[in-house]
Amino acid sequence: MSRLTETFTNIFKIQELRDRLMYTAALLIVVRIGSHITLPGVDAVLLADTIRRSSENTLFGLYDLFVGGAFSNAAVFALGIMPYISASIVIQLLGAVVPYFQKLQKEGEDGRKKITQYTRYGTVLISMLQASGVVVKLVNTTTPEGPIVPVEVQGIGFALSTVICLTAGTIFMMWMGEQITERGIGNGISLIIFIGIVARFPSSIIEEFQIGQNLIIELVLVGLMALVVGGVVLVTQGTRRIPVQYAKRVVGRKVYGGVTQYIPLRVNTAGVMPIIFAQAIMFVPQIFFSFFPESDFVNELNTNWFNYTSWTYSIIYGLMIVFFTYFYTAIAFNPKDVADNMKRQGGFIPGIRPGSHTADFIDNILTKITLPGSIFLAFVAILPTMMIKAGVTPGFASFFGGTSLLIVVGVALDTLQQVESHLLMRHYDGFMKSGKLRGRRG
Repeated sequence: MSRLTETFTNIFKIQELRDRLMYTAALLIVVRIGSHITLPGVDAVLLADTIRRSSENTLFGLYDLFVGGAFSNAAVFALGIMPYISASIVIQLLGAVVPYFQKLQKEGEDGRKKITQYTRYGTVLISMLQASGVVVKLVNTTTPEGPIVPVEVQGIGFALSTVICLTAGTIFMMWMGEQITERGIGNGISLIIFIGIVARFPSSIIEEFQIGQNLIIELVLVGLMALVVGGVVLVTQGTRRIPVQYAKRVVGRKVYGGVTQYIPLRVNTAGVMPIIFAQAIMFVPQIFFSFFPESDFVNELNTNWFNYTSWTYSIIYGLMIVFFTYFYTAIAFNPKDVADNMKRQGGFIPGIRPGSHTADFIDNILTKITLPGSIFLAFVAILPTMMIKAGVTPGFASFFGGTSLLIVVGVALDTLQQVESHLLMRHYDGFMKSGKLRGRRG
């Protein structure tokens, strides 16, 4: 405990780190405030009550979790940062198949700036489309008891103002995320999603203990959730180290090389991105279905195929996570580039010839360790569905596993490691000195 207190004290001794943390906290507070500013012309109390009753076990209820309740509040930040995530997915997919975007990815800083600009344009377009779906959803809100219209004044004026407000809110959140990444601590976009999820945790756990009838069972569930969190941390930090031997080189009077180093291949190289990608894709049908509220066929599809508590949705969702894990791993880690760099520096893997044989060897190992990592991610992602079927409240089940837990753990570890690096650069002990996180040793 004394070491933890000392570490927190060290954080505030470093002016740059202190300023970054304060800047990040200030922008995240703005995000939470914006989640409670209601859109013009909407009865927020009536809408919140309606959504909680009719959308609790639907994908809209899960979407509301990601935006920290902003959707049920009909807030200006109701769309959250998900349109930006969707635009990023589209741009990355284009980078894998379109030569122009492939060229931009290889142009360094200039190419990155152009890709960022295209992503912003895509965010505006997707935000406008999703905002239009929200307008239709607000005007055609229904409950099991019948239709309820939480909109005070309908018409083209309301639709136009809502689309403008929601699009502007998403763009503002995107800007704040970029500012956090540049001038704060951690990945800004991920932290915005993180704070929206964590904001719902206290009310969810209180609701679970209020509804639950057996205190012992509830405590067992909390303990089981702790084990799941530990497993997620273990897989997130797990690595497979490949030894690399460097030949001795004499330059002047100094001898370089002759030592053994390691290439740390992570079990989950893609991190939390496959979850975010798959979730963003699964949101698309719900937005599309919102334009046809009266269609029986659409309602049947929505209930049996795209209800996130159904087994069909869970299977599709899990398969998409496995696919995106391999897809993002292929983008984030190129074995050929690693092998070429090793060859230029005089490095080789013992028993493996340099060049293409080394690239094939690394790719083979990466493929093998990615499979169990992707299956574990898929299992944890659909775990809330199992818990809901077992009688756990949907709000608490979403923290028991699933997307929310993976995002919270991944973002927390990434932010913690960035704070750690700032402390170590100034010869302070970090949070992880007593731990054995492989990321630190790597």
